Amino acid sequence: MSQTQKTKTTVDIYGQQYSIIGSESTSHIRLVASIVDDKMREISSKNPSLDINKLAVLTAVNIVHEHLKLKEEYEELEKQLEQAKNEKD
Repeated sequence: MSQTQKTKTTVDIYGQQYSIIGSESTSHIRLVASIVDDKMREISSKNPSLDINKLAVLTAVNIVHEHLKLKEEYEELEKQLEQAKNEKD
């Protein structure tokens, strides 16, 4: 059984340094960190009095919400594609 190669990448999220170890490419990990950082800054600009813990939780809630909406849209598109295939046959 082979193990996936792990890489360690240091990223900056909302002014804090984090070392992330994962099997994804360094560029992917940096992109993820950048999206989290951007979302935290967006939420913080609208709610400047939030402490870091509440900001982190609200960021997670917002990102999971966006993920679920995209997943629903993807599933709906899959259904439409399947229906189109069935109508064609």
